[in-house]
Amino acid sequence: MPMSRRALAAAAVALVLPLSACGSGGDDGGTTDASGKIEGDITFQTWNLRANFKPYFEGLITDFETKYPGTHVKWVDQPAEGYADKLGADAAGGTLPDVVNVSPDLVAPLAEAGLALDLDKAAATYKSEYLRGAWAGHQVPGMRGTYAFPWYLNTGPLFYNKALFEKAGLDPDQPPKTYDELFADALRMAQKSDGKVATLANVPTIEDFGRYGVPLMNEQGTGFTFNDAKGVELLTEYKRLYDAKALDPQALTATGESAGKKFLTGAVAMNPGSALDLGNFKKNAPSLYKNIGITDQITSTGHVNMYVMGVMVNSRTKHTPAAVAFAHFVTDARNQMSFAKKVAIFPSTAGSLDDPYFTKEDGTDETRVRIAAAKSLKNAVNYTPVLFSEQMKTALRNEVAKALQGKESPEEALDNAVKAADRLLQQG
Repeated sequence: MPMSRRALAAAAVALVLPLSACGSGGDDGGTTDASGKIEGDITFQTWNLRANFKPYFEGLITDFETKYPGTHVKWVDQPAEGYADKLGADAAGGTLPDVVNVSPDLVAPLAEAGLALDLDKAAATYKSEYLRGAWAGHQVPGMRGTYAFPWYLNTGPLFYNKALFEKAGLDPDQPPKTYDELFADALRMAQKSDGKVATLANVPTIEDFGRYGVPLMNEQGTGFTFNDAKGVELLTEYKRLYDAKALDPQALTATGESAGKKFLTGAVAMNPGSALDLGNFKKNAPSLYKNIGITDQITSTGHVNMYVMGVMVNSRTKHTPAAVAFAHFVTDARNQMSFAKKVAIFPSTAGSLDDPYFTKEDGTDETRVRIAAAKSLKNAVNYTPVLFSEQMKTALRNEVAKALQGKESPEEALDNAVKAADRLLQQG
């Protein structure tokens, strides 16, 4: 379901941005005033959710229409494939729904085009209901405002193989908590296994630079900054791991799925994941499941990474009070909590993560993972800049590969990645 769909975001940019002159405030546009009577017909669009959650959303809509007589919500659901294209086409054709399920990278071009309602102006009264990091998730560098209600969140711990740690002479009950410990343990693991067991299976991504404490972008949103000294430091450390086979040799071409298989077979000692992975371990790798360790994401900032979905209000809706009220209704504490119990996601509302569902142990590993993730989400942030497109991610990955292979120095590689990202930013 949700987070991998963010990969579709870049397709919307080219279609939406030419509409910037037609944003809110035009003659046929809507109003930012959400204080009027809540009434009228609105359309609500979700992102590949009907197949699994039809009864939930039908009940949600019925509850809203009952609470606000005179409203009618038409629900449409779009498939995951081509969602960004559909969103861009609707924006270009003036048929964007009143309330839209978005991710931060999808909302950015819509906000720049003036098509996303600024909730700091239209719905500021609701801001305190949400986690601070979640509310900030749909803000766009260089723009003032927040352009979607935060909806469901996700994150995950690090899993590690206790048996492999013990075999390497490492304490299986003391996994690395800092980057220094991670790098030291990884080098020891590679040395003790003669390069047969790597600790990590993925090259650093923009999120990893963020977790390491690297400033990723300037405040104006006009340029990227992850080539600073701290960024070079992180890539240099990964080069050491790669040379020592502490980073899997196939990491340059690894996907999340392939890295997961490496962890499953014992070729890799640590891998990020979620509660959903535990069932897979139990079924397909019982020996790994017996030796599974669970620890927090490693971060230098004190904040783990979160993925956040949102609900945007079209600034050109003819029924702003109803659209804002419904977007808030979908994302309020009661309805988010209900949704979180149907699927392995987490609510973005303040206080919800203190519910016993997210705090009370019952002896199962699944609950243990859920509790750990919920605790870390309270002050988590979305490290991936909303303006960092798929093309930019590819450029960074290519330059990181060159550095690890010794074709460029870490400094040269990150300088080139920033130049490529800045060039793409200007083209956007």
